[in-house]
Amino acid sequence: MNALDLARWQFGITTVYHFLFVPITLGSVWLVAGLQTAWYRTGNEKYLRATKFWGKLFLINFAMGVVTGIVQEFQFGMNWSAYSRFVGDIFGAPLAVEGLVAFFLESTFLGLWIFGWDRLPKKIHLATIWLAALGTALSAYFILAANAFMQHPVGYVINPETNRAELTDFIRVLTQNTAVIAWAHTMASSFLMSGTLFVGVSAWLLIKAKGADVARATLKLGAVTAIVAGLLTAVTGDMDSKIMVQQQPMKMAAAEGLYTTEANAGFSLLTIGNLEGTEATYEIKVPGLLSWLATGSTDGTVKGINDLQTEYSDAYGQGWYAPNIPTTYWTFRLMIGIGMLAMAYGLWALWATRRGKIPTSKWFMRAAKVMPFAPLLAISFGWMFTELGRQPWLVFGALKTADGVSGSVGASSVLFTMIGFTALYGVLAVVEFGLFTKTIKQGPPETVADPFDVDTSDDQRQLTFAY
Repeated sequence: MNALDLARWQFGITTVYHFLFVPITLGSVWLVAGLQTAWYRTGNEKYLRATKFWGKLFLINFAMGVVTGIVQEFQFGMNWSAYSRFVGDIFGAPLAVEGLVAFFLESTFLGLWIFGWDRLPKKIHLATIWLAALGTALSAYFILAANAFMQHPVGYVINPETNRAELTDFIRVLTQNTAVIAWAHTMASSFLMSGTLFVGVSAWLLIKAKGADVARATLKLGAVTAIVAGLLTAVTGDMDSKIMVQQQPMKMAAAEGLYTTEANAGFSLLTIGNLEGTEATYEIKVPGLLSWLATGSTDGTVKGINDLQTEYSDAYGQGWYAPNIPTTYWTFRLMIGIGMLAMAYGLWALWATRRGKIPTSKWFMRAAKVMPFAPLLAISFGWMFTELGRQPWLVFGALKTADGVSGSVGASSVLFTMIGFTALYGVLAVVEFGLFTKTIKQGPPETVADPFDVDTSDDQRQLTFAY
């Protein structure tokens, strides 16, 4: 493989690995804040124990997400310097705001939450976790706004003298519909991830009789979250697909294996194309469904790969403008199918624990161990679809991927760092899994003293890590 292929593999590996932690953080922090609020309002100790237990799992995940995310920024300068030079004036702006505002808000108030259990007033301490949650959501928005520019570049002009994209309308970059719906879809899927994790862990604790009162409360919270978030993920995904048809029609055509433009286009349950990727040799379709998903009408026209290839060749010059069709096709379906499976697990958990029942089915127990990973797979396939489906563009219509790679970095250098990062991330995965499973096996604490029931007149108290 050449430097371009290796650079793409390295960025793909590190990005997918980093994003394993992101959705857990984005969703879990709000659920932890909700549990602490329930304790604040009711005084029921089980909610404090739940807050301590899930807060510890959240912090383990948050720390790992921060560590793995740092690598992403360095790759722009190392492996993708041509891209950074071309779009840095625009791409850097939302990332700078994310670091200076959102991440500062998130990390500062999370630190106050960790160390302030017995030092801040009870109400103020509760506010810190809510502000940290707000920071995570804002952080996600600014990062997704930067990514949305790559999907649908707006608010810029290309300077013909420097051949660089220059920012003209920062507000438009932040508020374009691609960014807004991507953020809504990401947040919904993150709550689906966190809800399913709550269900799986709580079900295991309930069956093992470890903190049963806590487990039952958090299982119900997780199940309801997973069901509602699953529905919102489907709704926002449908909205995203309609925007995608308008802005990146080739991505949708590839996702459906649609080679020719059709009105009343059918949704593909199975499409097998020829080796050239120019026509389908076998298809199973639901009539009209694709047109409805793409345009809101069963009679809507959806452009096919071959017609779009002709349009793009006329507009951008000769070349192949379709992504890898089998990869785009199957990642799209795996994203949807596995995500729906996660939502169904939430329904099953509610049914299995109705009226105080404790599940005894061996299949439910097996599902409790496996299903928390399902949304992670669905989200990972979703990001693969989003990024691979944009190819061959790095910035759609403005910069091709092949033109964004660093010209001075050789294949051997990229291969060395890719192997190093992959090995390091493998070690971190073992550490993360070990800490997570150890904490889960310990279960919620049997009893927790009210951390705010202390003598605040002692000025010699030291800041302590509450976990």
